[in-house]
Amino acid sequence: MYFDTHAHYDDEAFDADRRELLSTMPKKGVELIINPGCDYDSSAAAIAMAEKYPHVYAAVGFHPEELTKLESDSLEKIAILARHPKCVAIGEIGLDYYWDDSHKDEQKALFKAQLELALQLDKPVIIHDREAHADCMEIVFVYPELKGVFHCYSGSAEMAKELLKRGWYLGFDGPITYKNARKAIEVLEICPLDRILVETDSPYLSPVPRRGKRNDSTNLQYIIEKLAEIKGLSPELAAAQTLENGKKLFNIT
Repeated sequence: MYFDTHAHYDDEAFDADRRELLSTMPKKGVELIINPGCDYDSSAAAIAMAEKYPHVYAAVGFHPEELTKLESDSLEKIAILARHPKCVAIGEIGLDYYWDDSHKDEQKALFKAQLELALQLDKPVIIHDREAHADCMEIVFVYPELKGVFHCYSGSAEMAKELLKRGWYLGFDGPITYKNARKAIEVLEICPLDRILVETDSPYLSPVPRRGKRNDSTNLQYIIEKLAEIKGLSPELAAAQTLENGKKLFNIT
């Protein structure tokens, strides 16, 4: 059984078949799913899905790309959602300088505020880090009691070593199956099996052989197979271990 620790089923790409897809996941080998929010509306949608499907859990937060949607009471509203019993994390939060690096200070302030909310509520965080590795590390290391995952990990092996020393988990997606995945594979080779999470980032980042098509949690099998190959173990063991890793981090019994 698989645990998709990061999938966006609130995305409009699933409007036509969301109910059918989510309701059948356990029969297809997907035991658990976490749907992170990216702003207030998507966070509220994640909570609503988690209420409807026993195997779906939510994370709530403001993605750095959604900075322009931030209002004076946005974080207060996120904090209310975060107290829901099926909200298991604050996320997807972090820094993203890929599209726009002109609002770094605002992104950092939003990131820090949500990290502090996670600490107040004793919840792990799901971190988005794109082209912002140094700043992300500098900020999270200010809060040594934090726990969480660097989603869709794209940093170096050296950065991974520093995060792993501090107890962080690393999330791996479809890109580990791509031909140009050398850096991600180097990280996987040094990452202890008990610190690895698998995720799809659905509907994005479909793995080979589904690349170019809409992604969903059933494609975890290809990510698990690649992980097992790299770590030299069976897909069954890789699936079982990553399932337990996710349950441990997100406190799901």
